Amino acid sequence: MAHDSENGILVRRNLHSATIYFKNPGRMNALSLEMWRQLGSQLGALSADPDLRCIVLRGTGGKAFASGADISEFPNVRANADQAKSYAENMKPALDHLHHCPLPTLSVIEGVCVGGGLELAALCDLRICNESARFGIPINRIGHVLPYPATAALVELIGRSNTLEILLEGRVFGAEEAKAMGLVNRVVPDDAIEDEASKMIDRIAAGAPIAARLHKKMAARVLSPTPITQADIDEAFSACDSDDYREGVAAFIEKRRPVFNGK
Repeated sequence: MAHDSENGILVRRNLHSATIYFKNPGRMNALSLEMWRQLGSQLGALSADPDLRCIVLRGTGGKAFASGADISEFPNVRANADQAKSYAENMKPALDHLHHCPLPTLSVIEGVCVGGGLELAALCDLRICNESARFGIPINRIGHVLPYPATAALVELIGRSNTLEILLEGRVFGAEEAKAMGLVNRVVPDDAIEDEASKMIDRIAAGAPIAARLHKKMAARVLSPTPITQADIDEAFSACDSDDYREGVAAFIEKRRPVFNGK
């Protein structure tokens, strides 16, 4: 893990969860090109960890989740179409690992969540924010276009009309409006975000990890245009052959908390 004195991507591990922090306080936690690279590496490693049950994304400092890509770098690293495509290739591992992560992902959003920050949050399974959170993708102000993968993620999450409202107006809006359009799952008071986020993480991590991973896979599968197959149906029932299933049923009958091992 990087030291807290350094800007960049910081990772803190708990027993069954890992939190990735964006740290660039001078630019509201904007992600530099190097931070995008670091994020891809960290997400790749964490996604492959069989002991983890939840990955959390959040910003440092309490004033911003992430304000997107660091535009101050653009004259040097994103000055034309070729450079923009190269820049997107550096972002791609982070976005792909997040999109295809087999375990539950959660964004804890405080303050500013715009541009690339909102792209990352939209790719997570769940999003919780405080009342002071602000959202938007005002890239129309710099003449840029949201790439197809990020556009697809937003359309899937909040629909075509809401996505176009965000992109065409370039407006920054508040937490309750974000909740109304389905952009976040939950809005909590500023002084309650830490407690509620911890409870969400604990509830996710306390669940049977095999079931959680299968639920993620199934939720993605039902959006596919191809029909559900018998193999798909059988895979869902395969959880009933696990130690976790036997432990869960026994714990329920014995009126105790289950202890799952992911097997």
